[in-house]
Parts: sequence; C-alpha cells; structure tokens
Amino acid sequence: MPRPNFKLNQFSLPRLVRVPLRQLSPARLLCGGRLNDTGRLPRYVGLFAIGVLCIWAPIVSYLQTAPLKYTSTMSLILPGSGASASVNLDRIGQASSFANSAFSNNAVSPTETYKRLLGAGRILDTAAGAMHMKTRDFGKARIELVDQTSLIHISITGNSPEDAQRRGAALLDAFFSEIEALRNDEVVTREDSGRDAIEEYRQSVLSTRNEISRLQRETGLISAAQYHELVSETDGQAQALAELAIELEEKTEAVSALKITLGTEPHLAAAALRLHADTEFTTLTEQMSVQAAALSMARGRYGNKHPEVLAAETGQRATKHEAFNRAHALTGLKASELEDLDLSHVGSRAGLLSDLVTLEAERAGLAAEYQAMSVRLQAAEARKLSLIEPAAKLEDLQRDFAVAEAVFASAMARTQTSKTDVYASYPLVQVLEDPSLPTDPSSPKRLLAVAAGCAATFCFLLGLLLGWLRKSLISRLLHNPVQPIHAPLMAAE
Repeated sequence: MPRPNFKLNQFSLPRLVRVPLRQLSPARLLCGGRLNDTGRLPRYVGLFAIGVLCIWAPIVSYLQTAPLKYTSTMSLILPGSGASASVNLDRIGQASSFANSAFSNNAVSPTETYKRLLGAGRILDTAAGAMHMKTRDFGKARIELVDQTSLIHISITGNSPEDAQRRGAALLDAFFSEIEALRNDEVVTREDSGRDAIEEYRQSVLSTRNEISRLQRETGLISAAQYHELVSETDGQAQALAELAIELEEKTEAVSALKITLGTEPHLAAAALRLHADTEFTTLTEQMSVQAAALSMARGRYGNKHPEVLAAETGQRATKHEAFNRAHALTGLKASELEDLDLSHVGSRAGLLSDLVTLEAERAGLAAEYQAMSVRLQAAEARKLSLIEPAAKLEDLQRDFAVAEAVFASAMARTQTSKTDVYASYPLVQVLEDPSLPTDPSSPKRLLAVAAGCAATFCFLLGLLLGWLRKSLISRLLHNPVQPIHAPLMAAE
C-alpha cells in the first residue's frame, strides 16, 4: 500500500500517523517498531511535549498564584523533677505533700497531654479571638514531640512573618491561660471534696471536747494524770499510816511500861510535876512532913488519946487539907484523884515522871494524827474507788480527742500544703524558644516544586525510552528464555 506523503511549500513535515489506526493490530501496539525506525520519533516527541506541558503547567501555575505563607516556630520544655514538702505541728500532727516527677508514670505522658491540649478547639478559639479572626482562618498548629526528651516543638503559619509570630504568641497565651484555669479548677475541686471531711473532723473534735468538759464538771477530775496522782497519793497515805501505826504502838508500849514502873497515870504524873513546881505547895508538903514526923513521935511516946497525939493529928489533917485545896486549885483534879496523887516530894522520880508525861504527850499526838490520817485515807480511798470508771472514760475521751485533733490539724495542714502543689496533675511547662520571626516563606516551596517537576519529567522521559525499546526487549525475552537451574544436570545425564 502506498504511504501518504504530505507536502507544504516544497518541505515535507514528519508524519505523525503512518498507518491508519484501523489497520493497527494489538501485536503492533504491544511490540512497537524497530530501533532504527526514525519515523517513530515525531510521535514520541509529541508525547513528550504533551507530558511536559501537563507536568509543568500546574507547577508554574501553583508557583505564580499560591499566596506566600510564613511559619513561626517555638519550643516548650517540661522539667522532670518532682517536689516534696513536710510540715510538723508540735504536739498536734504532721502533714506531708509530695509531687512525683511528671515522667515517673509510664502510663501517662504529660507531653502527649499537652500536645492534645495545644490542638484543642477551645484553645484555638481563644487564640483566634485574641487575633480578632475566625478559628478556621487562624489555622491549626503543627506539634511535634522529640523522642526520649521533654521537648515540644510547635509551628504555625501566617500570612506574613509578623502575623505568624503573633499567632504563635496568641497560641502560647491561650495555652498557658487554659493550663492555669485547669490547675485552679483542680485546687478548687480538691478543696470542695475535702471540705466535708474537714467539717466532719471538726465536729468530732467538738463532740469529744464537750463530752470531756461534761465529765470534768460532774466528777471534778480534770485529767487521767490527776487520777494517777490521786492513786499515788492514796498509796502514800496508806504507807504513811502504816508507819505511823507502828510508831504509835511503840509509844504506847513505852507509856505502859512507865505506868507500871511508876504506878501512876500520865495525867497524875503531870499534876505531880506541876504541884511540886509550885513553892506554896512545896511548903505545905514540907509542913505535912514535919507534922507527920511529930505525930509519929507523939504516938511513940504517948497513947492515941493523949492530947499531944490529938494535937499532932489535928495539925497534920489541917496541913493535909491545905495541901489538897492547893492541889485542887492548881490541877483541878477531883478528890478521888487527889487521893491517888503522890503528894510527897518526887525526888529522883522527877525524870521518870517527866518521861512519862512526854511519852504520853507524844503518844496522844500520834494517836490524833493517826485518827486524822485514817479519816483522810478513808475519804481518799472512797474517792479513788468512785473515780475508777470516770477516770478510765476520761482517759479514753482524751485519747480520742488527741487523735481527732491530730487528724483535724493534719487535714487542715494537708489542705494548705496541697495548694502549693499546683503541678501535680499538670506539670510545670516552660517556653524554651519564643515564637520566631521567619525570614523566608515556608509556602509555596519553589525548590521542592521544581525538583518534583524535574523528577516527573525524568520519569516520563524514561517511560518513553522504554516504550521505544520495548520491541527489542520483548524479542530478547522470547528468543532467549532463562534456563532452569537443573538444566546442566539433565545435560550431563
């Protein structure tokens, strides 16, 4: 079949279609033409031009029409150390507050928490409101976490370098404001949850205190220590009473021995000592002695009815009567007691009589002291027995009060110290790098677009080259099949 020939002004143009399309077979399309067939070149050049146009037209259009965008970057860091505080309240209790490190719990990552919080809608709304723009116009920040560190990198785009920097600053302000609000809400929530418990502790302290006061008013017992002092005092009184009883018994035995020896009573011995200390009575006793001697001589010389004997008897009776009257006036003793009183001169018996009187006085004093101490001991024993149950109850109440007061004070101190631990749930975060002021636009990326266009052009050109060589490659694959691995073994056989 003759090939069509196109001519224009005596110059022949390359023919893009040399065979009618209806005459092309699938095998011809699949295998292509010969390698040295230059007639195929116009078609490949045309396809290459179309492909280059399809690749570079969108790239050039994008680079010419896309608005410039600038990216501001910033960095946050989370210090990893914890904090602890301990408060000791003298004789009341202890309060401790301990904040673990933000990274001590593998189940919760504070950096992931803050990453989610930085992208939260309410923070973006707050930041957009600060920039007087809508949230969709403000855009979302790109947040990256650095592995094995506590760093958070943030980047945000804007229409200008200043706009990007202001958006970054607004985002940080909104983030820190929200963190502060969350911490304050946590503190308030803790206070509200602990207020009921603290009120319950306070009511327990007041109830125990009122019960102690009532018991103290009813019994007069101020503390359990006072009861222990009462018991010790009662035991001391009992021991002192026993010692006093032994001493009283010794004095009583000494008085009894002297009474038997002297043949008189202590009060009569005291009266005798008093009488013989009186000069008038001493004179009367001397006269009585003279009259007794004269009577004895008269009776020895004369009979009982002799006038001299009667006169001596009369004189003796008168002297004795005067002596008795004086003794009665001095001692106040009765006549029967005066009859038993030895009115003669005491002589060497004065020391024994004095000892008798002294021992009797000491015995009487000891007896009175013993009686008084016995009464006090009985009263103390009765009070001790009556206060056994109140003392035990008071001790229990005071112990309960001490425990309730310690719990109440510790709860109050713990509430106050927990206010300082504001980083328990939301760890401390600091700005490591302030929002930067970009110098070059981040979008569109011209070098990347050109590199992508060049790569796409090269790939397309490589595809056309493979299409040009496809017949030779297919022929080699069909006429030189790959020999199996076991072929040499079969040939050897």
